[in-house]
Amino acid sequence: MTEKVRITHYGHACVLAELPNGTRVLFDPGTYSDGFEDLAGLDAVLVTHEHPDHFDAERLPRLVKANPDARVVTAADADESLTVAGAIVQADHGVHAVVHPALPNVANTAYQVGDLLFHPGDSFTLPRGPVRILLLPVGGPWMKLAEAVDYLRAAAPEIAVPIHQAGLAGIHQQLHYQVLGKLAPSGTSVRVLDHGVTTAL
Repeated sequence: MTEKVRITHYGHACVLAELPNGTRVLFDPGTYSDGFEDLAGLDAVLVTHEHPDHFDAERLPRLVKANPDARVVTAADADESLTVAGAIVQADHGVHAVVHPALPNVANTAYQVGDLLFHPGDSFTLPRGPVRILLLPVGGPWMKLAEAVDYLRAAAPEIAVPIHQAGLAGIHQQLHYQVLGKLAPSGTSVRVLDHGVTTAL
């Protein structure tokens, strides 16, 4: 039987992953997310890129103070392979998906935790191999819903958890979730998580 990963979505791109071996990794604590501020017992904080909705410079020090042993990794300093409390994390360095060619772009690092979990940040970077859980961006100025569908089909995870939804009105969030669920590849389930509620997947 497959061991479960405990996932807590704190809104937008911020996700806490608690692995079967007990490792606790927080991704992208940004300005559009809330509820992560008082977390303790973290092993790592992984940041995909520098945009404020993924990296809240004002609240991060409080999080670091509460987790003095946690490793904080940003796109600029991520090694290609990291070991976090016994878990192997692969870092795929790339760039943020283009919003418009006239705007400057930034580095983006996607993170893959073994074959369990993949967080692409603001990109359509594919996992290096089969992955159980894909944290799936569903809305943003750099993407269309059709691109999210194509990305989901290309990655073909066992489970897709929608993220990066804060910029969408509630009615559009639901529309995107419905379309993604309908057009997901065979064998993939789309699981929309309640804010701040830990779910074993």
